[in-house]
Amino acid sequence: MNVPQLEKEIGIEVYATKTRGIGGRLRQFPEDFKVEEILTNGSIARIEPDNIPHITGFGRYLICVLVKRNMDTLHAVQTIADKLGVDSDRIHVGGMKDANALTAQHVSISRTLPEQAVQIETSRLRLHPLTFSNEKIHSNLLLGNEFHIIIRAINHPKSTIMKHVEGTSHELSTMGGCPNFYGHQRFGTSRPITHLVGKHILLGEWEEAALAFLAKPSLYEHPESRQARQRLWDTRNYKDALSYFPPRLTYERQMLNHLAGQSRDLVGAFHRLPKKLCQLFVQAYQSYLFNRFLTERIRHEHPLDAPRRHEYTLTVDNGEYVALPLIGYKQRLSAGEQGEIEKRILQEEGVRFDNFKISAMPLISSKGSLRTALTPIVDLKVDKPSKDDANNGKKMVSLSFPLMKGSYATVLLREFMKPRNPIKAGF
Repeated sequence: MNVPQLEKEIGIEVYATKTRGIGGRLRQFPEDFKVEEILTNGSIARIEPDNIPHITGFGRYLICVLVKRNMDTLHAVQTIADKLGVDSDRIHVGGMKDANALTAQHVSISRTLPEQAVQIETSRLRLHPLTFSNEKIHSNLLLGNEFHIIIRAINHPKSTIMKHVEGTSHELSTMGGCPNFYGHQRFGTSRPITHLVGKHILLGEWEEAALAFLAKPSLYEHPESRQARQRLWDTRNYKDALSYFPPRLTYERQMLNHLAGQSRDLVGAFHRLPKKLCQLFVQAYQSYLFNRFLTERIRHEHPLDAPRRHEYTLTVDNGEYVALPLIGYKQRLSAGEQGEIEKRILQEEGVRFDNFKISAMPLISSKGSLRTALTPIVDLKVDKPSKDDANNGKKMVSLSFPLMKGSYATVLLREFMKPRNPIKAGF
C-alpha cells in the first residue's frame, strides 16, 4: 500500500495494517478534532467544564485549564504572558496540543490570582482557574489525552465504511496496539522542516539551520509566506526580509530582527526564539530517527509487541512493551538485528551520539531516552456512519479514544483513512 511522499519525508514509510482506508477529511472545523488532557491524578481538562470550581489549595502556582481553538500551544502561552504582563517562563504546560483543533490542557502560572486569569479570554483561548499548588505543571504529570474526532467527506457507502473500520480495528487489536510513530504535527504538517532545522543544529551548521527555518518554502503553506521565504532563499538578505515577511510569521521575524543588524550571529538569532521551540527542533530530529527505526522494524516484520533477546522494554499500565531509542548523547542503540538497522540509519544520516551535546546552546542538548514501539488502544468507540451535512452526498463517522501521553491521534487515524494527500485530508 503506497504511503504519501510527505509522510516518507518524516520517516513514516509503511502502514501497519492491510485493510483499505476509508479516506475522508479531518478538521474541516476545529470542533471536529477535540483533545482533552488527562493527568496522572485523574484530573481531566474539559473543553466545557461541568461547573466553575471554588478555588482551593495553596502554593505559588495557579493551576488552570487552558481551552484554545485554532492556536498552537506556544502562541497561547505567549498570549497569556502578554495579557498578564509577565515573562512566559512563569507559565508551564505539560505538552503541546494540536493547533488546528479545539483543545483543553492544564497550565500553571506562578504568582497569579484567579481573578486575573479569568479576565484572559480572546476569540481563540480562555482560562478556567482550578486550584493553587506548590507543583507546576510538567510532562511527568501527564497521563494521556482523550480524543473526539469526526472524519468527514467520506465517499464510501455506510456498509463499506464499517467493514473497513472494523477490519483495521481487528488488525490493530491483533498487533497489540498502534505503531507509536511521531505524527505530522511534530514536524510541521504543511511545512515539515523542524527535524531538518534540528539536524543542522546538531551538526553545527547554524546558517543552514537558520535558512531552513526562515526560508525553506513549502507548496502547502500560505502563498504570501511561501513567496517571502523563496525571496529570502534567493537573496539571503535578512535586513530586507523584514520589510516583506508577513506579521503572521512571528518567530521568523524575531530572528530576522536580530540578523538584520548582526547577519553572521546565527546562534544569537536562535537565542531570540523561545527555548521550547529550539528544543523542539532537536526533539523533532530525534523523532524522525525514531520513525525511521520503527519503519524498518515493521518492514523486517520484527514483532512490535514482544521484545527479542536483550532489546529495550518499557512498562506501560503494567504491560511490558518493546522500546526503541530516541538517540541522544547518553542513549545507545538497540541490541541485535534491530541495533544493526539503527546503526545503518545513523551512518546514512551522518550523525553521532555526541552531536546531541550542543555547546553553543547547552539548554537544548539531549541525553536521549526510550519510546515504546506500540501505543495501546483501549476503549475505542466508533459511531455508525451518518450523513455529512457539511459535504453534500458524503458520509461522516465519529471516533473517540484515549491515548497515552506522547502518542498521536493522527498516527492512529492514518491507519483507518490511508489518505492519498495528508494535507488535503486535514492531517
